Amino acid sequence: MKYTFLLLAGSLSILLSCTTQAPSNIQLRGTWRLVSGTTITKGVSTVTDYTKDSKFIKIINEDHFAFLKHDLNSPKDSSNHFDAGGGAYTLNGDQYTEHLDFYGDRNWEAKTFQFTVSISNDTLTQRGQEKVEGTGVDREIIERYVREK
Repeated sequence: MKYTFLLLAGSLSILLSCTTQAPSNIQLRGTWRLVSGTTITKGVSTVTDYTKDSKFIKIINEDHFAFLKHDLNSPKDSSNHFDAGGGAYTLNGDQYTEHLDFYGDRNWEAKTFQFTVSISNDTLTQRGQEKVEGTGVDREIIERYVREK
């Protein structure tokens, strides 16, 4: 009887420790440099190499992200093209959701973007849909980042 009780208690303990949502083993925290981006709009793909004329980094901490982009060869005056944004994010398994709280174009602010992410060695791949009402933006993006050392 004592062994039956211990077996039942152990089984119940195992069942209670199981969850329907597996924790993510993807380690996003850090600084990432965007190396390429593919934009697919109405079936037409456009690939951008971010290693030549611009530098784009994404910084991710425990619960927020920020991205910064500037041209490498632009004039040193106000015509320098700079872009930045950020906000909170959630990660559930490989599902990464950005909540864009800050951005220069207010049409993008307060929007949520869902991505699937994966990491292989030092490369982060982020794939998802960007759709922003009122801007004409409705596209799939695939971005590849490398971890900054």
